[in-house]
Amino acid sequence: MEIDRSGLAAFLRRRRELLQPEDVGLPRGPRRRTSGLRREEVAALCHMSTDYYARLERERGPQPSAQMAASIAQGLHLSLDERDHLFRLAGHNPPVRGSAGEHVGPGLLRILDRLADTPAEIVTELGETLRQTPLGVALTGDTTTFTGPERSIGYRWFTLPATRALYAPEDHALLSRMFASGLRQVVTVRGPGSRAAHYADLLLERSEEFRTLWDTHEVGVRPGRVKRFRHPEVGLLELANAGQANYAAANVFLDALAQTRRTENLPGHSLAWGLWAEASAMTAGLAETDRHRIARLGAQP
Repeated sequence: MEIDRSGLAAFLRRRRELLQPEDVGLPRGPRRRTSGLRREEVAALCHMSTDYYARLERERGPQPSAQMAASIAQGLHLSLDERDHLFRLAGHNPPVRGSAGEHVGPGLLRILDRLADTPAEIVTELGETLRQTPLGVALTGDTTTFTGPERSIGYRWFTLPATRALYAPEDHALLSRMFASGLRQVVTVRGPGSRAAHYADLLLERSEEFRTLWDTHEVGVRPGRVKRFRHPEVGLLELANAGQANYAAANVFLDALAQTRRTENLPGHSLAWGLWAEASAMTAGLAETDRHRIARLGAQP
């Protein structure tokens, strides 16, 4: 396939103009004159230089690689159909769709962009980081910079000592079991010719610990309720359990939904309601009969 430079340039310009700062977690600022995002803002979201991106919009520069096209699709928060269209304009066949793909939908990206005060990341089924929040980068470093098999945290766990140094030593044994069992499950789903199977073959050659764990055929190992990190500057950190993280993400989603509805002149309100089973300023007046009534409506404490 050949690149359609004029079509690609027009598509990029239009998508940039439609994307607002609030959509990607950026402040609008008082002096914004452009319709949508600035070129330098899109370039930063796509992890490329402003000059490179500007040349694409001006129908100049080299043909973007498939990896670069994927970065642009993520930076511009494209849907799957829009991503496939972008790939064809850039002269590439679109990636195969499915759970093994690395495309992150615009809805999930909007949620992640609003988690400004939470360390979070989006990863593939092999633990390859696709996107991180700023606090996520501060906690574990920018793990999107790894290439090849080292993109997978499971692979790094058994091959790079620096990866283990970020976690509390008392959790290492459980995490080793978790990464080995997780990889076995993915290999079973994806088959012997998959990238997961390739990673397993490499680890069987390089890590005696992995070989021992692989021979146990263990699957379904889950992390503990509390994640403990050993940060080189802060020291030991304990992160909230998954339930609290899900609750925070749900609130962010509701905030984003309410904002979207208001921009479309539709009613939209989001109330940050605490855990109503615990005594607080909002729940102190609830009697036991009130709690049972709310539970019958489907709202669990």
